[in-house]
Amino acid sequence: MLFIDNLHFDKNGLIPAIAQDWIDGSILMMAWMNKESITKTLESGEVHYWSRSRKELWHKGKTSGHFQKLKGIRTDCDSDTILLSIEQIGSIACHTGKRSCFFKDLETNEDVLYPPSDACSELFKVIESRKSNPEEGSYTNSLLKEGDNKILKKIGEETAEFIMACKDKNPISVANEAADLLFHMQVSLAHQNVSWEEVLKVLVKRRGAPRRNQ
Repeated sequence: MLFIDNLHFDKNGLIPAIAQDWIDGSILMMAWMNKESITKTLESGEVHYWSRSRKELWHKGKTSGHFQKLKGIRTDCDSDTILLSIEQIGSIACHTGKRSCFFKDLETNEDVLYPPSDACSELFKVIESRKSNPEEGSYTNSLLKEGDNKILKKIGEETAEFIMACKDKNPISVANEAADLLFHMQVSLAHQNVSWEEVLKVLVKRRGAPRRNQ
């Protein structure tokens, strides 16, 4: 594995490694790796770090069951930091029991439930929150309360508006109508108890699938 020799380790033979969720891009944790742990990770397909406190190889999840399956690995421009694209088993990366180690908001000093992720995943979290904890006057809750008939009607209306925006070739309108359509689709997913993550998994799977003949 010649690329390991091109990495810039510190004086202790270590390099920082950032674990990122392969689906929604959430930053889950940061730990340290050395040549041995990187090699073990690549050979096993499960992430191994180096514990500075115990001074030994650390197989993530060995005791907790919260393993990290490696999906991809890359380095930064200076080759002194590693980015791990991982599937977090059990959805818990932090030893505190939280999904991400980065759960403390610096400005408010309060714990936040989820790490920041892509905009669509963030939107779906809000919709799910409205479903679990309805808010008076919420448009999302009004849709969820009326159910399929109302939600599907809105999807039909937004689809038509998106099509017309495309026909008018107005980029701003296309983007706005696409956002409206996506929002209502996500409300429907939440109503049907289908997670946004499942949709992203399908897209990821299709991206790596053989191309179909047209």
